[in-house]
Amino acid sequence: MSQSNEGFHHLHKRKRVHQKLQQFPHPEKWKRVVDDSVYIAGVIGPLLTLPQIIKIWVNKTVEGVSLITWSAFLAYSIVWLVYGITHKEKPLIIAYVLWVILQIMVVAGIIMFG
Repeated sequence: MSQSNEGFHHLHKRKRVHQKLQQFPHPEKWKRVVDDSVYIAGVIGPLLTLPQIIKIWVNKTVEGVSLITWSAFLAYSIVWLVYGITHKEKPLIIAYVLWVILQIMVVAGIIMFG
């Protein structure tokens, strides 16, 4: 590959990958289970933030909660959400919409009660 085309290697690789998509839902039971479980994980994962939100908003305490850490989580979640929307990846969109909402609640609580 010539040096002038090096920047486009990733784009050409994506084109080749997308020409050979697997069936959805997949005919193999195991892969269908994995396909379905990603939606469940996409909802349950963000809900694991609820104890932190309860600590902040109900108890009105932010002791031991880092604004820098939660702000970084929020920034990375926004990047993944934009990626999911851009590529129309429904599991990513569902998961990261929830993550962004809950992380905004944590960051806002840290700012308000910190």
